[in-house]
Amino acid sequence: MMAGFTPFPELLTKRLLLRQLAITDVSAIFSLRSSENVNKYLDRPRANSLDDARSFIERIVFGNSNDHWIYWAICFRDQPELMGTICLWNFSGQHRKAEIGYELLEQYQGQGIMQEAFSAVVPFAFEALQLNLIEAWTVRQNDKSIKILQRNHFERNSELEDKMDRAKEGPDCVIFSLAKKDFLNSRL
Repeated sequence: MMAGFTPFPELLTKRLLLRQLAITDVSAIFSLRSSENVNKYLDRPRANSLDDARSFIERIVFGNSNDHWIYWAICFRDQPELMGTICLWNFSGQHRKAEIGYELLEQYQGQGIMQEAFSAVVPFAFEALQLNLIEAWTVRQNDKSIKILQRNHFERNSELEDKMDRAKEGPDCVIFSLAKKDFLNSRL
């Protein structure tokens, strides 16, 4: 667990506002968490009702306010409707690392939105939070996820994969990571 998420860190890009999740996002969260395509590669229970989505939002807001994670709603700057989410979670203060997670409603995919969200969250992680490493766990069949990671200089981390519990994570799980030094070098 890290410290310093209060007040909640809103991030701005050219087109996007990354803001705290709110109860008014319940319909969009339900759409994300119940979509067969969005959840195809995610190991989580699907939302079956708006109440499931509301409970999820309450849990996320509680975790944000207690510095367990930073979970952003992705919106256009001039439209508050949630299009997707991006988060930093599973923090390890000792190793100064976190995992990144992300998802986007299908109608917003392929428009550069997630790339733009990454362009705000990754620098925030390394500069504001002073992390040394960001990890991303995905499955080898999730081409879109792998492409966004590679576009942002994440590389497959076989050392971490060798330590993974394959019985728990599954045979297709792959881990990508980005070290702060590699991030800084990519900006030169």
